[in-house]
Amino acid sequence: MHTTREKVCAGLLAGAMLVMAACAGRGGATVPRPPAIPDINTYPPLANDAAPGASANAVATATAIGRGVNFGNMLDAPTEGAWGLTVTDDFIAKAAAAGFATVRLPVRWSNHASADAPFTIDAVFMARVESVVDKLLAKGLLVVLNMHHYRQLDGDRLDPGELAVADAAVDVRFLLLWEQIARHFQGRSARLVFELYNEPHGRINGEAWNVLAARALGVVRKTNPDRVVVIGPTSWNAASDLQLLKIPNDANVIATVHNYAPFRFTHQGAEWVSPVLPVGVTCCSTSQQAEMTAPLDVAKAWSAAKRYPVFVGEFGSYSKADDASRIDFNRKMREAMEARAMSWTYWEFAAGFGVYDPVKLSFRQGLLDSLLGH
Repeated sequence: MHTTREKVCAGLLAGAMLVMAACAGRGGATVPRPPAIPDINTYPPLANDAAPGASANAVATATAIGRGVNFGNMLDAPTEGAWGLTVTDDFIAKAAAAGFATVRLPVRWSNHASADAPFTIDAVFMARVESVVDKLLAKGLLVVLNMHHYRQLDGDRLDPGELAVADAAVDVRFLLLWEQIARHFQGRSARLVFELYNEPHGRINGEAWNVLAARALGVVRKTNPDRVVVIGPTSWNAASDLQLLKIPNDANVIATVHNYAPFRFTHQGAEWVSPVLPVGVTCCSTSQQAEMTAPLDVAKAWSAAKRYPVFVGEFGSYSKADDASRIDFNRKMREAMEARAMSWTYWEFAAGFGVYDPVKLSFRQGLLDSLLGH
């Protein structure tokens, strides 16, 4: 009769032998290894040493963007609804009826795809985005579809509920996500525009972004040879970083910048800014107006030199500012952008900067009028 100790030892020995056999490939269950990370050099960057300037198509598209609005805090949240908003048919209908020409649609693709190669985007999420895009297009809106808040790409701390992937996979995963997005939407009309990435910064500042953007545009061009693509500079799409941006040798490109100057006004009381800026700052004095227009003048000069149009993808002021100042800010910023022939998309529709009140189900009329020139 075996003692209890002998039984335990025999069991441990048998278990060890099974593991050894499996590892040696001589039978038993094998432990699956994650797929190898694809070589990023499989996706070579397009040359960016002789950008030709924008095509007539790109110039016309930049003009057609006109006056637009961002559907922010919706599909760019870690999951739709996590930040209090979802895209509704009512939002789509009201944005179109109000007179906006464009909806910029921020999407956090990175949290809806597998962590291992080939980094497949969840089919349900892809169908959801597709449904929103098609409804927007059906309303006659131009749609700027982007990739938003890929936290690891910038080297940022992840949001609660966000998926982490191997550091070595981050950049090539970005490319393979775009490969899927571009292929999925290749049949849509020219009124769908792709924007490669929102506010690149941190670990991809400078030349790293030039190379990655050139790789990504090459990926998009395999299935969308003529679609207009938006590319912005680093440091959160700062106009001051346009001097560092190298547009690939491609004519169907629009550049973008974001302009939240004066920051102490536009972001007063914003909880995500550290330290939180004091409230009570009004707008818009002569010096504040100079802050507002300086980035626009930088972008205008760059546009003239490089022969690519620039549109302002984001601007706006947080709801902790007083209404009168927010209205004045919107009107003056709109007039300044349009005086420089720049289209724009306001940040944003129905959250903290929102032009629409999702509780009262009505526009904040003063903000809307200041944007649309009523």
